Amino acid sequence: MIIKDYYKILNLDGPKVEPNKIKNAYREQAKKYHPDSNVGKRNTEERFKDINEAYRVLSNADTKKKYDRVWNSKIKRRSGTYKANKKEREALSKELFNMIFGNVDDINNSENILKIKSANKKALKGKNIETSIEISIEDGYYGKSKKISLKDEKGKFKTFSFKVPEGIKNNEKIKLSGLGNKSKNGGENGDLIIKIKIENSKELKLKEDDLYTNVYITPWDAILGTRVNLTIIDENISIKIPKGVQYGDKIEIKGKGYKKGDGTRGNLIVNTEIVIPKKVTTEEQEQIEKIRAISNFNHRD
Repeated sequence: MIIKDYYKILNLDGPKVEPNKIKNAYREQAKKYHPDSNVGKRNTEERFKDINEAYRVLSNADTKKKYDRVWNSKIKRRSGTYKANKKEREALSKELFNMIFGNVDDINNSENILKIKSANKKALKGKNIETSIEISIEDGYYGKSKKISLKDEKGKFKTFSFKVPEGIKNNEKIKLSGLGNKSKNGGENGDLIIKIKIENSKELKLKEDDLYTNVYITPWDAILGTRVNLTIIDENISIKIPKGVQYGDKIEIKGKGYKKGDGTRGNLIVNTEIVIPKKVTTEEQEQIEKIRAISNFNHRD
């Protein structure tokens, strides 16, 4: 059993020290040995725990007074730490913990005490922050950089920048590690989870990897067939409308849809809508009446 020298851990000479100096010493040592500033260095985490343990005891007048009795009798005349022999181990452990933390007679031995206190001090990860952001189909297709502003735990707005991956799916989530709430006991920060909501535009609708759009044609174009030019995200395309196309018929164009995660594209689905003119000229009306007179088409058949 090792009785730790809390004053040495905080780089203090001994018990005759003012409370504000204990606090300042703690801040200095905690900053120096914080795990985030010592990534990859061995024993840093254990040293950081010792620093917190030392401050927790010495910052409280009652526990400091009890600890000082042990320090004066067991550590003062020795350098470093005091190592008890096997026979003294349980007695010293019980004496120290009873004085500082209260009666522990119901615990069988000092090893159990250390395990319990270690579990209570276990560093827990901070809570995640979950939010959502709306983006356009074009933003998701190209993978644009975006910004989002959120209130922190103190109520102040903080802005985060992030990159939307190309071809991200609707309702897919992006995780920004370490940008969530801070841990309250020295653990890792939580994560920022952003749910992506892709907004349909007036011209385009997204379903899975396919894009849907409408094309509007006249009755005579539907009868005779025609070609229609469309702008789809990153290019202009020409679509052939076949003769006799019906209202609501769908034309599928391969590889002209939304971008997939593997770099390929879904399909473009074009819905045909036939637009009837509300007004026609006298000449147009005469020609339409001639067509009706000579046509043998019966839509009821």
